[in-house]
This record gives sequence, structure tokens and C-alpha cells, in this order.
Amino acid sequence: MQRNSNHTTIVTIEKVVDETPTVRTLYFSDDVMSNVLPGQFAMVWIPGINELPMSVMISNESGKAAFTVRKHGLASTGLFNIKTGEKIGVRGPYGNAFDIKPGKLLLVGGGTGLVPMMRLLTHVKPTDDVTVLIGAKSKDEVFFETLANELLKNNSHKVIVCTDDGSYGEKGFVTDVVEKLVNESHFDGVYTCGPEKMMYKTVQSAHTKGIFVQASLERMMKCGVGICGSCCVGEDLACKDGTIFDGNHLSQNKEFGHTHRNKAGILEDY
Repeated sequence: MQRNSNHTTIVTIEKVVDETPTVRTLYFSDDVMSNVLPGQFAMVWIPGINELPMSVMISNESGKAAFTVRKHGLASTGLFNIKTGEKIGVRGPYGNAFDIKPGKLLLVGGGTGLVPMMRLLTHVKPTDDVTVLIGAKSKDEVFFETLANELLKNNSHKVIVCTDDGSYGEKGFVTDVVEKLVNESHFDGVYTCGPEKMMYKTVQSAHTKGIFVQASLERMMKCGVGICGSCCVGEDLACKDGTIFDGNHLSQNKEFGHTHRNKAGILEDY
């Protein structure tokens, strides 16, 4: 029987992996979530706390999926604190997917925005030349570097880590490396997910060079199905029209990279 994506499925957390002091990955069995497309997301219910949107992390075990969460607000901290054997609710998948171009690709991830980038790596072709940029504040907040190299072991590839404080990899913002790379070489596709200012600069850098670029927008989502309007970005609803948008579209959106809406729906500057 086919599952209704709008019905919450209760799953049990089977394994918890600490990625950094503030980031954890929680694994569970779910055939539907294990097969989502790169860029799709789920709404996750933390019992007694709240529901929040999450990109679906890959697993190396068949039929399993995961959520990688950084403790920040009430809901994300609640999910972070879920232990093995405890249950959460999952509904979805929702949203569209990345349009993966063949050839030379650049993937740019910041923080837990790396999650859809890792799933995208499972869909690239062995003939693709892939560069992955990982942005983090410091060395102890770097994660998925080893995984990215493992996923690309059959590809010509580079994994470049950038830390704000220079404690590991290249010092500075990941967007500075993006600017350098797109000026030095032509890419067939650029893909990004992470803080919106990072994505905005990445999209700008690629789009002005005529490079196909897509970003997965992270906005306040209360329903995931286009009812509440919390995730609007200009005229777009991130949950229904996205979360993946291309550079041509985003270049005409006056809110992207400049403003966002708080929990009350009030427009605020970044």
C-alpha cells in the first residue's frame, strides 16, 4: 500500500552519531525516506515540542535514512537530544529536486546544508569531475569531509574545507573560494545549500558567469504543504515552489539574500 506523504509515520531512532560538539545524525528505518531525491525534505515531529523541516541524510544501509541536526532553537535542540530507542514522527517527502548536470560540478555546503549535498553526490556519474566546498566556523565544527571523499572515490574530485578562523583548511568564507573557482574555471553546474547569505553570494558568483546554479532555500516552515505561507520568499513558497530554485529565478527575487521572515511572519533584514 502506497504511503500518504501527508500522514505522519512514527519511526524509532536506531543509531545516533555525534558529528561535532553541536551536530548529530540520527538514523532510522524508512524505505520511503531512504529513497528521496537530492533536495527533497521531510517534516519532522519531535513529540511534545514542535515540528520542523529537515533535509534527509543518506545512510550506507539499505532502507535506512537519517536527519543531521545542529542544536540551535527549541525544536532543533529537542531533536538533537533524542536518544536511541526513542520515537519521532516523519511526513513527506516534499519539494522538488536538484537538476544534476553532467560534467564539471561545484557543490557548496555550509553547516547542515551539507546534507542535501551528500545525497546529491550519490547521484553524480563516475565521469563527472566534482569539487565540494565545505564551510565551517572552526576545525571542531567540520563534518562530512571524509564521507564526501568516500562517495567520490571513483570520480575525479576535490574536497576543500574552509573555516572562518583558519583553524583547518583554507581560512575565510567559503564564498571567497567560490568566487576564485568560477573565475578560474568553467563549471557545468553549481549547487548550494546553507546560510542564505552564503547561498546568495554563491548564486551571484555563478549566475554572473553564465553558469547554471541552483540553491536549496532554508526558510521558516510550519506546514510544508503551502498552507501557512511562513516560507514565502517574495512570491514564492519555498515548500511548494522549491526548495530548489535556479539562478535565473533567484536573480529576480528581491527578498532572497536580503530579508527573511521571523516566527511571527514579520519581514526582517539579514
